[in-house]
Amino acid sequence: MEDGTSESVTNTCGTGMSCEVRQILDRIGDKWSLLVMVRLTGGTLRFTELHRQIDGISQRMLTLTLRQLERDGIVERTVHAVVPPRVDYNLSTLGKTLLDPIHALVQWTLDHADEVAAARTAYDGRAAVT
Repeated sequence: MEDGTSESVTNTCGTGMSCEVRQILDRIGDKWSLLVMVRLTGGTLRFTELHRQIDGISQRMLTLTLRQLERDGIVERTVHAVVPPRVDYNLSTLGKTLLDPIHALVQWTLDHADEVAAARTAYDGRAAVT
């Protein structure tokens, strides 16, 4: 990147896999984590509501993703003492700071979807020839 961000991340991370920056980027850049955070932008949701709204995610993967996001302080989990138990999830204050970058990624995807599709078609055409 021209603004020095790439160099800054490289210098911070080095080559170690336990790098904090890499771990955080892995978490917030994970497909399921992004989808969970996008769904929670509208407010608090129950587990079953999240599961219904995220196509293709298993209950186990949703549970793991929510636990990891909660551990990182991005998602808050609230258990209500009712029968049957009710658990709500929402973005924490820290999680809400990710909304602008997430929306920027979504907007970039919408703005460039046709270009990406054209590049894929061109690539697949070249790959089929070789």
